[in-house]
Amino acid sequence: MKKNLLVTLSIILFTTEILFPQIKPESFFIGKKSTMDKTALSSTPSSNSITDIIVVGDTVWLGMGTGVSLSTDRGATWTNFAGTPAFGTESISAIGYYKGTFWAATAHDENTSQGTVQTGSGLRYTTDAGKTWTTIPQPVDQESDSVITYGINKLSALPVTVPEQNVIFDMTFTPGTIWIASFAAGVRRSTDMGKTWQRVILPPDNLNSISPNDTLNFYYSPVAGKMSAVNNYNLEGFSILAINDSTIYAGTAGGINLTTDANSQYPSWTKFNHTNENNPISGNWVTALGYNNTDHTIWAGSWKANGETEFYAVSYSSDGGANWQTTLAQQKVYNFGIKDNQVIAASDAGAFRTSDNGKDWILPNTITDANTKISILTQSFYAAAFQGGSIWLGSGDGLARLVETGGMWQGTWKVYFASQPLASSSDAYAYPNPFNPRTDVLKIKYSTNGTEPVTIRILNFSMQVVKTIIQDANRGNPIHVVDSPSGTIDYWDGTDQAGNIVPNGVYFYRIDVGSQKPVYGKILVLQ
Repeated sequence: MKKNLLVTLSIILFTTEILFPQIKPESFFIGKKSTMDKTALSSTPSSNSITDIIVVGDTVWLGMGTGVSLSTDRGATWTNFAGTPAFGTESISAIGYYKGTFWAATAHDENTSQGTVQTGSGLRYTTDAGKTWTTIPQPVDQESDSVITYGINKLSALPVTVPEQNVIFDMTFTPGTIWIASFAAGVRRSTDMGKTWQRVILPPDNLNSISPNDTLNFYYSPVAGKMSAVNNYNLEGFSILAINDSTIYAGTAGGINLTTDANSQYPSWTKFNHTNENNPISGNWVTALGYNNTDHTIWAGSWKANGETEFYAVSYSSDGGANWQTTLAQQKVYNFGIKDNQVIAASDAGAFRTSDNGKDWILPNTITDANTKISILTQSFYAAAFQGGSIWLGSGDGLARLVETGGMWQGTWKVYFASQPLASSSDAYAYPNPFNPRTDVLKIKYSTNGTEPVTIRILNFSMQVVKTIIQDANRGNPIHVVDSPSGTIDYWDGTDQAGNIVPNGVYFYRIDVGSQKPVYGKILVLQ
């Protein structure tokens, strides 16, 4: 399943140049098991950064900015695994589920002299709903792994020996096999629950197909290495999807690749990209794949990569990939939720939904909890899933569930909102921090000790007022007390008094509650 594209959200994300620097690995041990500490049930997931959702019957699994969460009762209660020995503070880059086994790929950012580097930290899986977890190290090569056999060919290859840049963005399953898609390490598969991994050979950029009986001569290197000064974009994995036991689609930075003999020792592959078909995908960077079992359409989040005529859109095919149609032009789609004739495209501009194969798309109205009045304030959504008559949406601003009782997007919303308890009546904090006003809304949490007049101002580094968010507004009523211990939350959209988005830099908030001493806090605006 898909992936946040590291929404911490870093996908998320990727840079448009598709560049990631590298550093030295961490150490993990194959087969090392960790039994979680007894985790109390919670009313909310432990994070508001929801990067992927898997629904199986009454069960909901979440991949998040930190750790995973599990509900076995359709969201009534949650078991949170962030901070447990299995996950610590790791971010979730991909999740998957197959025949009773749940998998999560983890990653984190590391600061180096070259800047911040996305670093893979392996996989974890559980066969007993999180009671125990098995930790698998990040798949890497030995220095000697410089030759790959593919059919009649022996190809020179770049060994990927470190986890830096080597982040798993998606996974899928066929009988007895887990398949992963990662940037620097490409597509790989394991037939022994992650103990060993095999590199999967896809067509290089200059070939539209490969088979094991072809005579091939190319250097297998997703990223620039010792023997190649350039990236091979079609070897860089970002999405992967099995639609049956032998058919797999693999999305890369160079297009979509199809095999119908996934279980063979050396699968053959056909590539579909923006330039090699009469009716092509919109762009070669394929961040998401989905399949509609009802009408057998394949859906792709196809982003602009390097070609001048490429563009962001959703691409879909009803003939296995021979021809593609495009819809939702200029939208960056991260994930799909599909049921019957319904498709939800989770994108940076909203959760778009269609029931007519992309002819018309409908966005939900304001997503506001019917009881708490908490709203999802971001436009960016990273995950969507159907569960019976309910719809789940994941964003960087929280999780939402719609119990649909009328037409499309009509019904009752519940918003799951996790926030840090306040240490005292004089405590306050703001999040997300750093804050990007182009994709998020800043939340400022503070205490009122009852209903009192509150003024909140945003100040610049010179302590000049940039914007007054509220002035002498009564706070502490049920609409604003949104969690326990009691706390009040107000919002800043990152604009100044004139409505302009403020430039990057350090800002401060000042909270005046009744006659109490003002409370200050720091905000880093980073776009």
